[in-house]
Amino acid sequence: METNDLIARLGDDAATDPARFGPKVANQALLGRAGLPIQSGFCLDAEAYRSQLKAAGLADAAAAALSLQGPDVRPYISEVRIGLFQKPITAAVLKPLCEVWQELNRHTATTAVVRSSALMEDAAGSTFAGQFETFLGLETQDDFLTAVRACWAALWSSRALQYMSSHAISPADTAMALCFQPLVEARVSGGGMSRTGDGNMMLSATWGLGTSIAQGEVVPDHYRLTRDGELLEAVAGQKQHSVACARHGGASSSKSTAKDVSAATCLDDRQAIELGQLMLKAENLLGVPVEIEWALDESGFKLLQGRPLRTEPAQVPDEIWSRHPGLSGQPSGIGWASGRSCVIHCECELARVAPGDVLVTRVAGPALSQVLTRVAGVVAELGGSTSHLASLARERGIPMVLGVLDATRKIPDGVPIGVDGVTGVVRWQR
Repeated sequence: METNDLIARLGDDAATDPARFGPKVANQALLGRAGLPIQSGFCLDAEAYRSQLKAAGLADAAAAALSLQGPDVRPYISEVRIGLFQKPITAAVLKPLCEVWQELNRHTATTAVVRSSALMEDAAGSTFAGQFETFLGLETQDDFLTAVRACWAALWSSRALQYMSSHAISPADTAMALCFQPLVEARVSGGGMSRTGDGNMMLSATWGLGTSIAQGEVVPDHYRLTRDGELLEAVAGQKQHSVACARHGGASSSKSTAKDVSAATCLDDRQAIELGQLMLKAENLLGVPVEIEWALDESGFKLLQGRPLRTEPAQVPDEIWSRHPGLSGQPSGIGWASGRSCVIHCECELARVAPGDVLVTRVAGPALSQVLTRVAGVVAELGGSTSHLASLARERGIPMVLGVLDATRKIPDGVPIGVDGVTGVVRWQR
């Protein structure tokens, strides 16, 4: 298909413009144009979102939502969100969207993916990790268009608005661009950090699609490499389930993993080293330390995302902490802090978390982002260094240790606790 003013191919030079397509798309386009392996696809200009607001008669409600505060703003936010779902997509946007869908289905037997790419998403200091929407395994045009609407509307979700408020970002300063690609039928997926607090590199990996890592649902494999490419450590995680493509895995939801498969590492040494080299190339190209998301299919590795990574030198805790019992896990890569432990077993208990507490929890999903503004640190039984919550904690400088098995059972509630987000060690006082 021929691209127009609203659509660009990921391989086009135009796709590298973050002002049109957002940093997420722009970074991926830069990687692809430099010869790094990415998945092909298309991107939709944020101007399409603005055009839809005007065509659907939602511009005034959006303006009112930006000018008001408190309860008065809620009806206008609801009007915008509902309108983006229900109002007809303007013809100037609908036509190129339908052409993209036809093109995605013409040359591939796999399903499609719709990813958000807001104009401030994946920028330095505002990753928006897990705050917007990604839709995998779309099989029909109706589902595809619904996913487009949902990504637009996600800009006005309570979660995204709270995130923007905590980062002094106004919804008026951003808009929603989108990325469309064939789904990578991944055998293995994961993330990585090109620079950790101890000066090395780190990779995480799990079987199937990377959703279970992003949502903090499994303990992924953990690999440490030197900046020279030497593999220092490969530790198998606890990957009790995996997520597969609906068309090729029988279900888009998670499925149980056999015990021997769960306990085996997903990457061999050669693959881990190869991926580390790709990550370093991405860092050199983008000019800053990077956090990546990647997938491995039958043709090899593909880089799905690359965003700026906040790094800090390791801090040395007071020697007194070494005398206390401890547990180890996967470090988020930044910070040291101490506070009172607050052990919760359900999100309904989050109101117990007081300012300065260290949250101890089982699942480290993006829903916990609401408490990051008041905690000193986080300890989680599941999740890994590249989960969405870990990314959000890093950008705030909050130390976090994940994959700490039995943390909610072994760590007492209400005791002094120290969290080392670089070494991945948690200690508490009896």
